[in-house]
Amino acid sequence: MTLQDVLDDIRKRPGTGDVIPIIDPVTEEQLTEFTDCGAAGVDEAVARAKAAFEAEVWSGLPGAERAKVMWRIADLIDEHAAEFAEIDSANTGMMKMQSELVVPTCAEFFRYYAGWCTKINGTAYDVRSTGIAGAGYVDHHAYTLKEPYGVVGLIFPWNGPIFNACAKIAPALAAGCSSLVKPAEETPLSALLLDRLIHEAGVPDGVVNLITGYGHTAGAAISAHPDVEKVAFTGSTEVGKMIVQASTGNLKKVMLELGGKSPVLIFDDADLDKAIFGAAMGIFVHSGQGCVCGSRIFVQRGVYDQVVEGIAGVANFMKYGGPTEEGVMSGPLISAKQLSRVLGYIDEGKRDGVEVVTGGFRLDRKGYFVHPTVLTNVDPATSRLYKEEIFGPVVSIIPFDDEDEAVAMANDTTYGLAATAWTTNVTRAHRIVKRLQAGSVQINCQLVFDHDVPFGGYKQSGWGHEFGKDGLDAYLKQKTVWAQL
Repeated sequence: MTLQDVLDDIRKRPGTGDVIPIIDPVTEEQLTEFTDCGAAGVDEAVARAKAAFEAEVWSGLPGAERAKVMWRIADLIDEHAAEFAEIDSANTGMMKMQSELVVPTCAEFFRYYAGWCTKINGTAYDVRSTGIAGAGYVDHHAYTLKEPYGVVGLIFPWNGPIFNACAKIAPALAAGCSSLVKPAEETPLSALLLDRLIHEAGVPDGVVNLITGYGHTAGAAISAHPDVEKVAFTGSTEVGKMIVQASTGNLKKVMLELGGKSPVLIFDDADLDKAIFGAAMGIFVHSGQGCVCGSRIFVQRGVYDQVVEGIAGVANFMKYGGPTEEGVMSGPLISAKQLSRVLGYIDEGKRDGVEVVTGGFRLDRKGYFVHPTVLTNVDPATSRLYKEEIFGPVVSIIPFDDEDEAVAMANDTTYGLAATAWTTNVTRAHRIVKRLQAGSVQINCQLVFDHDVPFGGYKQSGWGHEFGKDGLDAYLKQKTVWAQL
């Protein structure tokens, strides 16, 4: 299935809502368009998913049989790796090397969770307790069962289309759920190829149902639907709150992986060459369009000027461009809307007296490119640049004197997704880990990931965890059984 096949296929998908254009963020030209499926399309998909779940066409299979199908999905993803990379690069503008590196990770999601299919079990208890009114002892055998939620909605963003799709579909399938798969309206293309391969591998009809449309139409319909038992969402905190509100009708369970304003702490004893490069790449890669990107960098005052100069140097060295351009290290922002948003934050900062060390402007070329931007003299008390998630290649660098001040500033946010500490003092590093209010804390590294390691946020950065066994448990509900002996 080539890029052109996908462009043609999505145009043919049925819908009742608005026609949605898909724009190449490198050329600003329209690639194709499709029609929003609307609430009616969601209703039809939910009915298919519910019927498939109640018929147990997937959940009723032995775990080993589900695992075999999931392994076939992984093999098919590997076989079509070049197509996935081409599609996501065209749809998002990400550099080809980045999209090529992502695809094997996506295949591994299915292999990893295939291994869990035969290991879904509860716990047994033998309980001896005092009988009613003290009538001697009574023996009971108690145990728990882990059961799939049923119909689940999987809604994910545009900053990593195929990665986010696989991260949610794989554990949902392993658990035995039927799902509604809703990619972002800007980047639905790779989901079409994945949907085809999932069914080619042997997943029965109705178990995985692709939904294409806007978040405020199709996504909202999924979130409010009475027959959807759970929604797993990755995206902004603002939309996450809307999903929580929409879920109250049937009190569906909600798992949220939301925004971040991740702090990076660089101490004067850090390996500065590694810290500077790591912190720079941790915000400028993928044009800063990552929830864990370190957008607030706190630097101990003795090395502050050196770090600012170093990160600005990386910003000026990086080449931004399209997937086919030579020497490119990062791609564009996803859309004209996102470009306007990022530049709006920068312009507001300039008016407020923020110092622009480098960047702060749109590149003089086609595409939604912003020069990597380094800012100082940012007021933590008043600046929206400091407080709000920008989701662009924009970083504020702020000095500190001691550990207590650094931790206090790092924690001074409504977010709590990720944090990083750069220091060669091992005692300090592990002491800081306990003090930082973030769901993922990295020591002398950034943007690290493994399928087996859980990931989730504190505060307004989310509910629940993805990846690892926690990611599987997110799609399982627990039942307790008692039997008197």
